[in-house]
Amino acid sequence: MNYREEMKELRDTLNAHGYRYYVLDEPTISDYEYDHMLRRLEELEAAHPEEITPDSPTQRVGGRTLSEFEQVTHPVPLESLQDVFNDDEVCQFLEKIPLDAPVWSVEPKVDGLSVALEYRDGVFVRGATRGDGRVGEDVTENLRTIRSIPMTLPEKLPRLIVRGEVYMARSVFQEINDRLELEGKPLMANPRNAAAGSLRQKDPKITAHRDLETFIYAVADEAPLDVHSQWQFLEWLRSCGFSVNPNARRCTSAAEVHDFCAEALAHREDLDYDIDGVVVKVDSFADQAALGFTARAPRWAIAFKFPPEEKRTVLREIRVQVGRTGVLTPVAEFDPVFVAGSTIARATLHNIDEVRRKNVRVGDTIVVHKAGDVIPEVVGPVLELRPADSQEFQMPTHCPRLVGNPQDCHSLPN
Repeated sequence: MNYREEMKELRDTLNAHGYRYYVLDEPTISDYEYDHMLRRLEELEAAHPEEITPDSPTQRVGGRTLSEFEQVTHPVPLESLQDVFNDDEVCQFLEKIPLDAPVWSVEPKVDGLSVALEYRDGVFVRGATRGDGRVGEDVTENLRTIRSIPMTLPEKLPRLIVRGEVYMARSVFQEINDRLELEGKPLMANPRNAAAGSLRQKDPKITAHRDLETFIYAVADEAPLDVHSQWQFLEWLRSCGFSVNPNARRCTSAAEVHDFCAEALAHREDLDYDIDGVVVKVDSFADQAALGFTARAPRWAIAFKFPPEEKRTVLREIRVQVGRTGVLTPVAEFDPVFVAGSTIARATLHNIDEVRRKNVRVGDTIVVHKAGDVIPEVVGPVLELRPADSQEFQMPTHCPRLVGNPQDCHSLPN
């Protein structure tokens, strides 16, 4: 076997094992064996750099550092979907579709960063963020580092552009924040922001170490594919090595769509990635084409947006912080609880009027969420669980602790 044949065999073998590891989560060889083959390929590429190909796994570690991101005009605009927010609005959408027996393709709406991946003659050539739908940012070098994105396709189509979501798993997000906390650095707010920030790093090597993942779900151009529905397209994506959400489902009735939405909402916390809703599409591409678009969105699809994730916890203390200008701000401190991608244990109550309005007391079981999925916020108390001896919070009239340590103080007894 000559070096060209050996390099091709190593590339094919490593890519196949990479697909099983990063997409299917079903590795069949040890990390040691994989690393040994990768080192051999690196040695051969160092000796024969002219033989390095775009699909080589060695090209995923991050190349040149970028000084800025170039703008990309999407050949076909990446339209957004119409949002609906409750079961009634889902019903209205389903009932308005003028088809006798529509079939639906539904899948969780991953809370990540939308991207478009472009392939020419079966080779990945460019990737861009969605941006405003017309113009995005060229993040090709960073996308190359994501192992679940195939660099070559089995079919050498002249051009193919697919859409998907880049996301960070909750477990990876927690590991990164644990490390940042140990290093005394600011923590990331949530997995979505972490994924977006990681994909927009000027140094692709940083992106490569953030373990980003993808789900691909749509075609973004008039590709010459022999598929006729969204469900067939998802199957085609899987056959090409793309990562496709395993929880997608084909529904043959409105009742099945509603059941899927209810299940997704009930089990959103069981996933290792954040979802903020469900996408519902008419399955048939011919029906989609017939239904067409409004000025802003397709008529054949909606995004059912979930309400903010809420959790119950116990309010242990209301601590009063003193700002630089002397303003007193009450802050709720509660038992740590995992909400919208991260653990929170405190939230500002802003001022005494807000404390009164929300009617929260120390010892209450409270409901918390993240405003905008970012900022911790107390929604209010669960009054039926309020302790009998609870007392209304009072702002302090004086604070001896301010002497020598003017940072915070506690409420005083009534």
